[in-house]
Amino acid sequence: MSSISEPIAWLNGETVPISAAKLSVFDMGIVLGASVTEMIRTIAHRPFRLDDHLERLERSLRAVGFSANKSRDELAAIVNEVVDHNKQLIPAGHDLGITLFVTAGLNLTYVGAAGLEAARQPTVCVHTFPLPFELWAKKLDAGQHLITPSIRHVPPDSLDPKIKSRSRLHWYLADQQAKLGDPTAGALVLDHAGNVAETSSGNFFIVRDGVICTPSHRTTLGGVSQQVVTELASQLGIQCVATDLQVYDVLNADEAFTSSTPYCLLPVVRVNGRPIGDGQPGPILAKLLAAWNDLVGLDIAEQIRRGALERSDAT
Repeated sequence: MSSISEPIAWLNGETVPISAAKLSVFDMGIVLGASVTEMIRTIAHRPFRLDDHLERLERSLRAVGFSANKSRDELAAIVNEVVDHNKQLIPAGHDLGITLFVTAGLNLTYVGAAGLEAARQPTVCVHTFPLPFELWAKKLDAGQHLITPSIRHVPPDSLDPKIKSRSRLHWYLADQQAKLGDPTAGALVLDHAGNVAETSSGNFFIVRDGVICTPSHRTTLGGVSQQVVTELASQLGIQCVATDLQVYDVLNADEAFTSSTPYCLLPVVRVNGRPIGDGQPGPILAKLLAAWNDLVGLDIAEQIRRGALERSDAT
């Protein structure tokens, strides 16, 4: 156990200072990207929707065929242990991102027959990081610009999008290509049929004639935050549907936004340089964010704005 001055991580059965959390260069997560993961966040220093994230992790692990060798309850206890320590190192009004990942273990080619038993053991890690509010504060008020790059979503017959994996080089390349057009933009990736898929960090939504539409689950990762949007929309009496969307539909939408675990909701005001609706964050998003605030007992937008200012002042 580390002193209170340094965050901890849980790695392969041990609680270690974050500075000592190291992966072998032989690890399959590094060699082949053979890793599944979950990104969780705290709300008021407690993990939000932890069971939903752990359930999705279990589904991903069953799909890829390797195991964390831990029950859901055991993983939840590990997450809470790491959070309970690390939350003491951040301001009371801030929160943590939590990363849980499992890799397929060591590459047998590198370790040889003598390392067979070690190669069969997965790598399991839980660590945290302070949420970087400064990355989202301006986008919360001014909105995001998304660009559709030439790089397409990995098709479901190559890698099922319901598996939340760390094989994400195509996302890096898509975002880099988007930034060639606008250094502040992110990528909104299309599938090979020209349908809108998702962004590198979250799910995408449009509002059309009062109905919230999100891309088909057939080609996208079902998000925990996306599910929260669906639940809140139902409570507000707003219809929410998953359907095929093309860029045409996006450009003709009344408003657009994204959902993601770290920031919850952010508006999208431009796609490919063209305004969505009136080019401002829309009223449906405002209603959803207010309902989310009520759900968790926290003003999420205010936390982002205040946290960004505090981090800026600290530097």
